[in-house]
Amino acid sequence: MVITVGKHLGEMRLWHCIRVASPRRYTHTITKLYTENRRVLSQFYYFCGKIEERLIMIDQIIAFNKTFVAQKGYEKYLTDKYPDKKLAVLSCMDTRLTELLPAALGLKNGDAKIIKNAGGLVISAFDSAMRSLIVAIYELGVEEIMVVAHSHCGACHMSYDHFHHEMIARGVTDETLDTIRKCGIDLDHWLEGFKDTPTSVRKTVETIKTHPLVPKDIVVRGFIIDSETGALEEID
Repeated sequence: MVITVGKHLGEMRLWHCIRVASPRRYTHTITKLYTENRRVLSQFYYFCGKIEERLIMIDQIIAFNKTFVAQKGYEKYLTDKYPDKKLAVLSCMDTRLTELLPAALGLKNGDAKIIKNAGGLVISAFDSAMRSLIVAIYELGVEEIMVVAHSHCGACHMSYDHFHHEMIARGVTDETLDTIRKCGIDLDHWLEGFKDTPTSVRKTVETIKTHPLVPKDIVVRGFIIDSETGALEEID
């Protein structure tokens, strides 16, 4: 794997993945980095550690999955693709909601289509969240939609400026970002969060309700769920 460190670190290309395949080359790289830039070296170790940590976790999940299937742990989750409650829930990918959201809504496997993204937003009329809702309505029989944001959401006050610095630090170049902009992608809008959660919920509800492909008989309501207690507050 080639990792490019940002310009402020010298535009050096670091070769990860050679420690096992070519330890001599790896040692040479580390020695060269140490003599040229100690900060780059620390970045190199950071990337190596993160990559190894991620691979180890995925391997653990694969091992668990084999046991899960062998022990027929799936049997209690068996259902079909049609939601029993004819319900779709658009919510945030926040880890606090992984189990809390369905538990607080009284949903079990097979009850509803749960669509998640950063913030529980529909940011444009034809984004992936809206596409999923359209499919849920016409293909899967959904009749009601709940938009469920949550308290203390990380997408609140999110901005491209923050991501820009993080991207540069992780190896994305300004040239790449400029190319994306020239292709017509507005990164400021695409990575923008929201300033006020109730207002964001109302905007998403309105976008769904007024979408030209959403039938008028579809019920759409907005809520904010407490990230700790699971209490729902409806947003009018």
